[in-house]
Amino acid sequence: MATNAKQLLNNMKYEVATEVGVSLKQGYNGDIAARDAGRVGGNMVKKMIQYAESNMS
Repeated sequence: MATNAKQLLNNMKYEVATEVGVSLKQGYNGDIAARDAGRVGGNMVKKMIQYAESNMS
């Protein structure tokens, strides 16, 4: 994956975490609850699907 794409996904992660009320810090976040990690990841997937659907036609 290109560096720019990685940075965009990383930015999205922090944006989504803020939206769902999960505190992430720069670097290691292995101490957050699995439920919170799932909320962040799940909402990232939702946003990516919405983006893909809106750009299909």
